[in-house]
Amino acid sequence: MGMDPDRSKYDVIVIGGGIAGQESALNLADSGLSVLLVEKDVSIGGKMIHLSKVFPTLDCAACITTPKMSETARHPNITISTDSEIVDIEKNPDNSFSGVLIKHPRYVVENDCTGCQDCEDACPVIVDDQYQYGFVGRKAAYVPFSIANPRIATIDIENCILCGACERACAADAIDFTQKIERTGVTAGSVIIATGFNLFDPAVIERYGGGGFRNVITSMQMERQLVPTRPFNNVLRPGDGKMPDNIAYVLCTGSRDETVGNPICSQVCCMYSIKQGQLLLGSLPMADVTIYYLHIRAFGKGFEEFYQQSKGMGVEFVKGKVGTIEQKENGDLIVRYEDMREGRVKEAEHDLVVLAVGMLANPEAETLFMGGKLEIDEYGYVKQVDRLRNPAKTNIEGVFVAGTASGPMDIPDSIVSAGAAASESLSYLKRAR
Repeated sequence: MGMDPDRSKYDVIVIGGGIAGQESALNLADSGLSVLLVEKDVSIGGKMIHLSKVFPTLDCAACITTPKMSETARHPNITISTDSEIVDIEKNPDNSFSGVLIKHPRYVVENDCTGCQDCEDACPVIVDDQYQYGFVGRKAAYVPFSIANPRIATIDIENCILCGACERACAADAIDFTQKIERTGVTAGSVIIATGFNLFDPAVIERYGGGGFRNVITSMQMERQLVPTRPFNNVLRPGDGKMPDNIAYVLCTGSRDETVGNPICSQVCCMYSIKQGQLLLGSLPMADVTIYYLHIRAFGKGFEEFYQQSKGMGVEFVKGKVGTIEQKENGDLIVRYEDMREGRVKEAEHDLVVLAVGMLANPEAETLFMGGKLEIDEYGYVKQVDRLRNPAKTNIEGVFVAGTASGPMDIPDSIVSAGAAASESLSYLKRAR
């Protein structure tokens, strides 16, 4: 399973296999460059592959990104290393970059696995499914999700009981518990950082239940209830399986809030909440959807029209700052908020509350380079040293940043950013040669 030693040299290393990383890799590969795409998860696709539809067009997210994943996976100039990370990157005297690629064991021989899921059927261990955000379970031997790429099983060794059921069930004889971590030295002429973002964890906000109320969920959990591959057959509240008929959204959860360490706007929360409101009215025609907001920031092309359309469909917008959420014995929730138009405190009862969580910087980018040579801005994102004229440029010559690794942005902006990073990387390599 070791990497071909002849393939340890590349033109560009792209770190991150989300939509930005794939876009950068494809642009470079189509220009004839060899690309190593490093992804920490067991599938490429990032967070976009787990979304329902995209705003403001309501196009299917998977329909956009699945073909791009396939194109990335089969491109002859792109080598993909999933379940991997790259560390100790340093710039050499000849201006090339070297680092160590660490590939974690799947305990499955990738070239032999057919993705049949017989091992998954045989496995007796059930744990929370991280791809369904804990709504349902998955096995310790599992294919991550139905449209994963590569569609290869993996063994969750931390929860595996080594019973051997998966080995006995695997007709391809692909299970291999002797696999170990592989370390390979890699070099490249340029590096693109597309490590993406982290979602804010609302458990730190105690006044919203601190993660303890079963019927207070995050917007990503609601997103999973709206996709075709959803965990349930309909939108249900997790506390008791009841179909909700009065749903509330709390905007700016973990954004524009210095008390939780994130004073900036995450740019996507308003619009994805409005999008989900529209989708919920389609899934639950009799339901009421209320969005509590401070300011609606519908700043992009078609965003304002999308916002007005949601109002016309019946989504209620309340300009109010939510103070606390309390849970009743039956699982319903009391939202206490300041009505900012009337200047007084009010209470409203809902049976499901969705926290519109914001984006946080992914701290992994800071640890990629030896000696901490990559500059990070005051919010934890990769610093754009020439934001207006060259937004992909970092403080290290030959290292570029794409997508939300540089700050909050939506999918179209991430794709534009990835194209800019690829263009700058190509230009840099031409100058270097």
